[in-house]
Amino acid sequence: MSPRRREDAPRPTADVRVADALRGEILSGALAPGAPLREEEIARAHDVSRHTVRAALAALGAERLVQLVPYAGARVSALDDDDLRALQQLRAALETEAVRLITEAQGVAWSAATRAAIEAAIGDLADAEVRADWTATIRAHAAVHRAIVDAADSPRLAEAHAGLESEVLLLLTHVRPHYAPGALAAEHRAYLDALPRDGGAAVRAHLDHSTQLIRAAR
Repeated sequence: MSPRRREDAPRPTADVRVADALRGEILSGALAPGAPLREEEIARAHDVSRHTVRAALAALGAERLVQLVPYAGARVSALDDDDLRALQQLRAALETEAVRLITEAQGVAWSAATRAAIEAAIGDLADAEVRADWTATIRAHAAVHRAIVDAADSPRLAEAHAGLESEVLLLLTHVRPHYAPGALAAEHRAYLDALPRDGGAAVRAHLDHSTQLIRAAR
């Protein structure tokens, strides 16, 4: 008798598929900040109901990729300086706590496994910079910071940090700070070296520097 076939993984629901498609368009730059997102047009393009579109837009609103304005509809988020400041402050708080937890558990040297995981992410960032692929670069950059937070082994902290990632990608898709070729990876190698020694001060200095470059690029 042949073994039973494993059941296929459940397919994503219609609202998840629409949200994924819209997220891709937003984070690729195909939909610019401030672009209107009309329910009827989206429903027609994806052959779904407007109720499904509303659910998809609500999910993207929770990621702050979309602004939902009562009686005015939805549009792609456009992040101003106040949004940037608040985003960086929250990133600093989460990453500082992650660094504290890592150092508390592993000591000021950090473990070889933790450093290796973060260094691997920095290596991917260096590869993206060599290719001069900005989309790949910002995604690899996000992966470096994700690796730092993941090393704290705190699922709740990782979940909160992941909730900011789309917003950071949206910001950097449309604002390209000036970095010399290879400088971003080099900066993050220095950052990794500073974290066990300087903790939250290193986090704040790193994110303050990136905030200044983003504001200058505008």
